[in-house]
Amino acid sequence: MTLAWIVLASLAGGLLSVFAAAFALVLRASWVPMLVSFAIGTLLGAAFLEVIPHAFEAGEAHRVAASILGGILGFFLLEKLLLWRHSHEHGEDAGPGHHHEHARAGALIVVGDTVHNFVDGVLIAAAFLQSPQLGLITAIAIVAHEIPQEVGDFLVLLHSGYSRSKAFALNVLSSMGSVAGGVLGYFTLSGFERWEPVLLGIVAASMIYVAVADLIPGLHRRPELRATAQQAVLIALGVAVIVLVRLA
Repeated sequence: MTLAWIVLASLAGGLLSVFAAAFALVLRASWVPMLVSFAIGTLLGAAFLEVIPHAFEAGEAHRVAASILGGILGFFLLEKLLLWRHSHEHGEDAGPGHHHEHARAGALIVVGDTVHNFVDGVLIAAAFLQSPQLGLITAIAIVAHEIPQEVGDFLVLLHSGYSRSKAFALNVLSSMGSVAGGVLGYFTLSGFERWEPVLLGIVAASMIYVAVADLIPGLHRRPELRATAQQAVLIALGVAVIVLVRLA
C-alpha cells in the first residue's frame, strides 16, 4: 500500500506540475511570481511545521540538526553540479554561436530537470515511509515549487528553438523521473528505519534550500510596498495550506 501511495503521489505530482505550468504559461506569464510566493510558503510550512518536528520525534536532535545542515550544503553542491538553477541560461545572444548555446541550454534543462525530479521522488518515498500524512504534505510542497520551475523550463526550451508541443512532451517525460526515484527510494530506504530521522532532515533541507536560496532572492527584485504585501500574503497562504492538510 505504501508503494502504491508513493507511485501515485510521484506520478500525480510530476504530471500535475507540468500541466499546471503549461496552463499558467498559456494564460499569463505574470502569474509566475505569485506561484513562486505561494511555493515558498508551502515549502517552509512543510519543512518547519511537519517534516522537522517528525524528524526530532523520531531521532536524536543533534543528529537531525546535522543532517539538515549537511543536506543544505549537499544541495548547494548538487545544484552547482547539475545546473538546477536555470537563470544563467537566460542571457543575451552573443556572437554567431548563440544558437548552439541555446540548444545546449535546452538539453541541460531536460537532463537537470530529470535528475531533480528523480531526487524529489526519493524524498517523497522517504516521507511516505514515515507516515502517509507526512508523505502527502511533502508531495504537496514539492508540486507547489515545481510549478514555477516548470514554467521557467518551458521558457528556456522555447527560447532554445523547441516547439510548444515538443517542450511540453519533454517536460512530461522528465517528470517521470520522480516515479523512478520514488520506487527506488521505497526499495532502498524501507530497510533502514534507523536512518529515518536523517532522511527526514534531508527532506527538510531540500525544502529550506529551494525556498531560501532559489526562490526568495527573486522576490527581492520587486521591493515596492504593494508587491511585498502581495508576496507576504501568498507566502502565508502557502503555509496555511500545509496547516489545513495537517489538521485534515
